[in-house]
Amino acid sequence: MYYKSAPMPRAFIWRRIQSLAGLGIVIFLIFHLITNSQAALLIGHDGEGFIEHVNKIHKLPYLIIIEIFLIGVPIVVHTIWGIQYLFEARFNSFTTNGSAPALPEYPRNQAFTFQRITAWILLVGIVAHVINMRVINYPSEVKVGDQHYYLVHAQQDPGLATLAHRISLELYTPDQVQEFLKSLPHSEYLPTDSESVDERVASQTANQQIDFARALDQQSIGYGHVVAVAKDFGTAELIVVREAFKSPLKIFLYTIFVIAACFHAFNGLWTFLITWGVILTAAAQTLAIRITTFLMLLFTALGLSAVWLTYWVNLKS
Repeated sequence: MYYKSAPMPRAFIWRRIQSLAGLGIVIFLIFHLITNSQAALLIGHDGEGFIEHVNKIHKLPYLIIIEIFLIGVPIVVHTIWGIQYLFEARFNSFTTNGSAPALPEYPRNQAFTFQRITAWILLVGIVAHVINMRVINYPSEVKVGDQHYYLVHAQQDPGLATLAHRISLELYTPDQVQEFLKSLPHSEYLPTDSESVDERVASQTANQQIDFARALDQQSIGYGHVVAVAKDFGTAELIVVREAFKSPLKIFLYTIFVIAACFHAFNGLWTFLITWGVILTAAAQTLAIRITTFLMLLFTALGLSAVWLTYWVNLKS
């Protein structure tokens, strides 16, 4: 007699997909924090390691596809199912009046609770981080000849000019932007059939200069601010990070964000190992807790170093 095996429940399959997506996010977080820490911990190198790694990432072929499918999709999948789990979760690690079970003395119960609390923090934090770094403060790009330039806002401070000199960064004040605009034609050159090759090249170069001037003007900077112009994306992104961590408010918010991300990621990694049957015995689970806790502390330290030290220690002057 043959028995037909029951199909796996759909919820079981989606939980496994959500778990795998979480592993991908952990791997991304590790590389992200290692890269960011180089803006802070390589003191005296003016963020050279950060610039190098960011440029390598930026030059990857099909980068937008990689970002969408290897980063964006896992985050969306993990988040959608995570929100459902958040509403289904029943915490029992807080003392109660006896109307509900409470087992606050067990560390894994506490970890379960903090996993859900950090999930809410990350839901808000990731959205704010993406809007801040990929929309509001993302470097603008303009091409002049064969050279690409990347433009970002920066608030003037005593150390910015000296840092700019060391990392080959050009700074334009509002007055300098207006002077540059006045020095160029107000309309583009339109090539004619009678122009020689050299004249067409000159017209193209002039038009690219106009595009560059317009890109500067579109930054809409106020007094006390400058447009920082870099010849590579990594240098521009270093200035974005430096600007972000000038602000005590952003330092406070990113501190919470980093701590929540590292706890959620590495506590989730321990859960992943159990879910997929990698660690089965009590001894293996205990060892895994120690390893993931060490990784949690290590990468929290790397993340917080970028938040606290990038501007105030390494790149202030």
